[in-house]
Amino acid sequence: MAERRMFAKSIIDSDAFLDMPLSTQALYFHLSMRADDEGFVGNPKRIRGMIGASEDDLKLLIAKRFILAFPSGVVVIKHWRIHNYLQNDRCKPTTYIEERETLTFDGKKAYTELPQSGDEGVDTECIQFVSEMDTQVRLVEGRIEEERKEERVKEESAASGAAPSKRFSKPSLEEITAYCEERGGKVNPQQFFDFYESKGWRVGNQPMKDWRACVRTWETRENAPRGGARRAPSAKYGNRED
Repeated sequence: MAERRMFAKSIIDSDAFLDMPLSTQALYFHLSMRADDEGFVGNPKRIRGMIGASEDDLKLLIAKRFILAFPSGVVVIKHWRIHNYLQNDRCKPTTYIEERETLTFDGKKAYTELPQSGDEGVDTECIQFVSEMDTQVRLVEGRIEEERKEERVKEESAASGAAPSKRFSKPSLEEITAYCEERGGKVNPQQFFDFYESKGWRVGNQPMKDWRACVRTWETRENAPRGGARRAPSAKYGNRED
């Protein structure tokens, strides 16, 4: 098998390729470098894991048809013959014979699937397949875009020195009980839970940000000197968080 691989700029400089995340592009290059002399790769999942690419990266390459996938798990680089061409005396035939027999070349020398028996041109089934493929592309690209946004938020937070914001999640009674016991049992967890459950987990007019901080506030006020009759929890604990 040849040790060197080439890449056609007409493919890797296309908008369709460059619009993909860098991790997806990197996976394409790694798959291409490890393909056999006819462009087939027998261990795409292992290569994906080896370079730290995500499953969505592999799905996006399939959805955008930069690689073609087979039920066996084997994939083939669709534009292999555009990237590379080896003379017969230097080309080692692929061992994936069954997969190879399902393919042919289109007018641009790119791999494409042979039509199934009984297919005549573009029919309703083919149109449905294209529609489903477009939907898959949009879903995968949407997930990747969300991940990229989250990474940008983390990077901006790190650059500004601010801790990334966390979305509040209502605690269970068990979580509150465990935290109160960890801090010495100074706060009644059932009373704490019932009080903020009735308030919709709000502190004053603002949504609660940190229930553990509220527990610590209750501890402080429990230990504060009392100058008179004990006030109701709503007046005692409903003002603010630490």
